[in-house]
Amino acid sequence: MKLNRWTATATVVACVGVTTFGAAAASAQEAATGYVALGDSYSSGLGAGDYDSDSGDCKRSANAYAQQWAAANSPSSFDFTACSGARTGDVLNDQLGPLSDSTGLVSISIGGNDASFADTMQACVLQGEDVCISKIEEAKGYISGTLPGQLDSVYNAITERAPSAKVVVLGYPRMYKLDGECSVGLSEKSRAAINSASDVLNDTIAKRAADHGFTFGDVRDSFTGHEICSGDSWLHSVTVPVGESYHPTKSGQTSGYLPVLEANA
Repeated sequence: MKLNRWTATATVVACVGVTTFGAAAASAQEAATGYVALGDSYSSGLGAGDYDSDSGDCKRSANAYAQQWAAANSPSSFDFTACSGARTGDVLNDQLGPLSDSTGLVSISIGGNDASFADTMQACVLQGEDVCISKIEEAKGYISGTLPGQLDSVYNAITERAPSAKVVVLGYPRMYKLDGECSVGLSEKSRAAINSASDVLNDTIAKRAADHGFTFGDVRDSFTGHEICSGDSWLHSVTVPVGESYHPTKSGQTSGYLPVLEANA
């Protein structure tokens, strides 16, 4: 086929444009190597000790999985904004500032506080089986009906601010080994109900994450055999101070959460 001068020129320009665009896109992707760790207390490292005094009530631990991953992988930048007690609204209002086009990895655990996890556990410990089961059913209704929209808002904001990032959404462990070694405390029925709520929460988060093109990091398998009542727990039961109750220990962060992030980052 014979090309006239204008067609040939246009073809050359188009090819150059495609090449330039492709190179620019590749360059932008290569530059997106920063890591931002968002989320709640399971990401901040509450329960794992060695807290950064500058983090105040956020209780960011040097033993948190995000800190350990950053130390081992040396991202071009690392911003740790996860905060104990955070809900989805707190992530939107207070944690997204470091996200940018240069962010290559984002990790986040969020949703447990929105579903009133702490209040539910307190009710289970202090008010008995009937109240515990009732509170868990209430939490499940919230997780199924309201939480998905809240997660969507967070996930949309992450995508908008960090379009090149791989996003790993970390879930939550089951709290109890059933028929385990605990001879006192909650009833077995309450323990089973708490585990079932964890499953509903994880399944809801996993679905929303997948629909946004994110990777869900399921930690339930890594914590299996290391739940409360297992005899080798990576989770605190009731503690003094009470704030660390039902959170991963240092071992839970190192051996429960970190391998899941490493496998999916």
